[in-house]
Amino acid sequence: MYSTFFGLRERPFDLTPDPRYLLLTPHHREALATLRYGLESRKGILALTGEAGTGKTTLLHAALATAGRNGLFVHLTNPRLTREEFLEFLADAFALSRGAVSSKARLILDLERVLRERQAAGDPCVLIVDEAQCLPDDLLEEVRLLANIETEQTKLLSVILAGQPELAERLSTVGLRQLKQRVALRCSLAPLELRETAAYIAGRIRIAGGTAASVFTQDAVRLIHEASRGIPRWINVICDNALVSGFAADEKPVGRALVDEVCVDLDLRTGPDNARAPHAPATSAPPAASRQLDGHAGAVDGDPGEAEPEVRSAVTAGMRPTLFAQNTPARRRFHFFS
Repeated sequence: MYSTFFGLRERPFDLTPDPRYLLLTPHHREALATLRYGLESRKGILALTGEAGTGKTTLLHAALATAGRNGLFVHLTNPRLTREEFLEFLADAFALSRGAVSSKARLILDLERVLRERQAAGDPCVLIVDEAQCLPDDLLEEVRLLANIETEQTKLLSVILAGQPELAERLSTVGLRQLKQRVALRCSLAPLELRETAAYIAGRIRIAGGTAASVFTQDAVRLIHEASRGIPRWINVICDNALVSGFAADEKPVGRALVDEVCVDLDLRTGPDNARAPHAPATSAPPAASRQLDGHAGAVDGDPGEAEPEVRSAVTAGMRPTLFAQNTPARRRFHFFS
């Protein structure tokens, strides 16, 4: 809809876990390295935590992309299952015999056979449990027992528990102490800092074929960071809505005033007290935030020295006119959302 207007090949802010758009902040880089190491060395149970929307799913896709082309990756996206439903899910996902559904003993025997065959062929098997903080205790115990399937040299099944910070709290409870002992590696993701948000937005625009300077102004990016609290999913939602509104209002690049209207439409409050009333003037970026924008912007898909020229300019010089447009007079206003 707005791609041609902003000079883009595709929409850069879709809510899909596309590894091409992965931003490697220090936290993301460390988490990705941990996941890759854990999968490669078959460490058993790995835990990945982070607030909703910080990029856990995208990071998992990037880690699994290097785990082996012939690997068997079973992804449980809805953990609110009964024990019987969970076992049925495993039987279907690992293509076990019909008898495995009605007999747990048969399921374990069939699963171990499949895992041994895969291990002999050099193909990894990984069970990914998303929203693992919602998994009931009896299913977490089943997961622990599954991770016990092993040879004398290696684990036959890798398990990734991905969830919000509450997962770490649950693992510290007395009832789950045995599971906690078997979590070989842990990693976590944090919200983006202001300079990282700038690099994130610029990087996604670049990958989509555009130029950041023709899409957002500096002040617009500051407000996007403030309203999103550095959560990538909210950054995507705000940016996508802002580009739709910018297209409708014939405004390019998108400025702070239009982003502010979008934040009101999305019921996102900005400001240090998080209590700005709807349609009240947006607060100015604090001096600390301005200093962050003048510092390092972080790298996208690699180290600063490996980044593309447009993103590298963000790393070395902050959001200059070559990266994001300076503030421009507001053009005609148009309320796209009713």
